[in-house]
Amino acid sequence: MSQTFDRLAADTAMGPVTLDVADLAGMTAFYRDVVTLQVLAEEGGVTTLGRGVTPVVVLRHTPQLRHAPAGSAGLFHTAILFPTQAELAAAVASMARHRAPYVGSADHLVSQAFYFEDPEGNGIELYWDRERSAWSWVHGRVEMDNLLLDPDAFLQEHLTEEGRRQPDAGEAVVGHVHLSVGDIASAREFYVDRLGFDITAEWQGQALFVSAGGYHHHMAMNVWRSRGAGPRFPALGLGQVDIVLPTADDVGEVSERMQYHGIATADDGRTVTFEDPWRNAIRVGVG
Repeated sequence: MSQTFDRLAADTAMGPVTLDVADLAGMTAFYRDVVTLQVLAEEGGVTTLGRGVTPVVVLRHTPQLRHAPAGSAGLFHTAILFPTQAELAAAVASMARHRAPYVGSADHLVSQAFYFEDPEGNGIELYWDRERSAWSWVHGRVEMDNLLLDPDAFLQEHLTEEGRRQPDAGEAVVGHVHLSVGDIASAREFYVDRLGFDITAEWQGQALFVSAGGYHHHMAMNVWRSRGAGPRFPALGLGQVDIVLPTADDVGEVSERMQYHGIATADDGRTVTFEDPWRNAIRVGVG
């Protein structure tokens, strides 16, 4: 294919992550009251939460499903990006106050991040980005690390009185989505060679980070808990990943690439949906 049309547009962004959930009321309360999102819409067993007019998480009530076995492919975490450290601190403080399952925290050089799990075991990252001018690139790869980030010190420095009173104020978006996959080679072939992301970082053959437009990563894939996993069967957890493109032409180009590579697509005239090698549903549309 022509090199002109084989990469995603520079203004690509991530849309909401859809989760198939067993307890819709409980999960809605968690993402609203603990994660500090707002309910944007509720209809027919589907609840959409986000900030302002921006959806972040879509909860789809599917009580007939069960949890996937350990070691399966699927969601590693949904990464929610906050524009300021104060807004991040307000959300982290809410998670701590409600005793949300805490996984850890790290300074990644490009960002500061805190990791949790929701009541059904889905990973959540809450993070803030440093300015792009502060990121370091070497031979086309962004430098990231896992440096100590003390949550108590972070909250002491950045949590404001306003953040304590109104933790759901301000903006939040899905910054990136991190998947558990069966192998990195197949992930690279699908997400880079076919879908059109650029590689931004790799880690010892165990993790791959990809983006469009020079972001540190819009998506990541790892085998830390899922090496050798095959295609997913219907289960609770990840329902769909949304990727937002600038124009309908960009969506059309993705559809053409998928067809060129023999990947089945569903096109409703506004969005194109297809599956990665592990049957994770990916939908692309116009923002």
